[in-house]
Amino acid sequence: MGDGSRTGSAGMRTTGVVLAAGAGTRLGLGPKALLPYRGRPLVEAIAGTLLDGGCREVVVVLGAGAAQVEAAARLDGCRVLTNPEWESGMGSSFLLGNQAADPADHLLVALVDQPGLTLETVHRLLSCHRPGRITAAAYGRRDSNDGGAAGLRRGHPLVIDTSLRDAVCATVTGDAGARGFLRSHPHLVDEVDCSDQDTGEDVDTPDQLGLLQ
Repeated sequence: MGDGSRTGSAGMRTTGVVLAAGAGTRLGLGPKALLPYRGRPLVEAIAGTLLDGGCREVVVVLGAGAAQVEAAARLDGCRVLTNPEWESGMGSSFLLGNQAADPADHLLVALVDQPGLTLETVHRLLSCHRPGRITAAAYGRRDSNDGGAAGLRRGHPLVIDTSLRDAVCATVTGDAGARGFLRSHPHLVDEVDCSDQDTGEDVDTPDQLGLLQ
């Protein structure tokens, strides 16, 4: 895992925030953070990808089974927080991660259950980010009829400019995270095609466990 000492891609100061508090109830395999991915816990892999991809620092927000996750995962170089209100939804973890990050930094927000996240995706988002805007990874959407490309869908990670952090947080409620702000301010969002790196899928249900291969 990276040493967390660098400034990041293109000289940007960016803190990565890994939202890793979920219990994985629909999967029934315990906290998503502990899903096995290529020989290590998924949270360890995702945090390492953010550091190695260019984030100056990474904040990992745990919740369900936090003590178990901390004992099993090597999160050297990360700041690890436990959200006591994790059951209220992802929003409270988002706010906790934002609060912990240096106020001068941009935020790169990632989900713990996206195993296909690559260093190139992180680097690309940081490199493409423009001041005063939000930069979001986007992935190819497949048409259900013929399997052909049918545009892009916005996904994670996303980079929130430091100048927008307060405005985004003011809209965060329940399990929505930054979704409300993104929907009401589409003119501030730049989508970056990362389809060559990943499908952008999350591991939410048993039939998606194949993403962990």
